[in-house]
Amino acid sequence: MDPAAAVPAGKEVATLAGGCFWCLEAVYDGMKGVEAVESGYMGGRTVNPTYEQVCGGDTGHAEVVRITFDPAVVSFGELLEVFFVIHDPTTLNYQGNDAGTQYRSAIFHHSPQQKAAAGEVIARLDAAGVWKRPIVTEVVPASAFYPAEDYHQKYFARNPHQPYCRMVVEPKVAKFRRQFLEKLKKTA
Repeated sequence: MDPAAAVPAGKEVATLAGGCFWCLEAVYDGMKGVEAVESGYMGGRTVNPTYEQVCGGDTGHAEVVRITFDPAVVSFGELLEVFFVIHDPTTLNYQGNDAGTQYRSAIFHHSPQQKAAAGEVIARLDAAGVWKRPIVTEVVPASAFYPAEDYHQKYFARNPHQPYCRMVVEPKVAKFRRQFLEKLKKTA
C-alpha cells in the first residue's frame, strides 16, 4: 500500500518499527485515540514480501505497525512517547532475542511535521540521558506498506497464552498500562 493511501478524513497515520510487530500492535490497540493498527512490512526492496522472506533478513524490510489515529484525541508526539517506552531505541537491529534488520527501531514519517516531531523527541530524550547509550532509531520517509499475513493481525489478542506472547508481549502491554493509565481505551 502506498504511504499516501487514502486516510479517513480527520485522521492521520503513523508507521513505527520497534522489534516484533506483535508487541507494538498489542500496545497501540489499547491506546485511546487509536482507531486501527495493522502489522506489516516497510522499508525494504522486495515487492509483496512474505514473513519468511522478511525474517530471512534479505528484503530490507522492518516489521512495522501502521497506526490510524485521531489527532484530536492523541497526538503523534504522544504515540512516540509510548513508542520510546515500550522498546529499547538504543539497540541496533535487535530487541531482546529478536535480531536482524527486520527488528530495527524506526519511525517512518508521513509528513514533514512527523519528521520534525520525531527529531525533537529523540533530541530531548538523548539530552535528558534517559538511556546510557544514544538512540539509534531511524527517522526515514514512509515507503510502500505491505500488510503482514492474516495470522499476524491481532496476534496477541488471539494468542495470549502462546509462550512468546506471555514472555515478551504481555510484559510490554503491562508496562504501557502501568505507565500510561490515562491513555488507555475505556473497556465496555
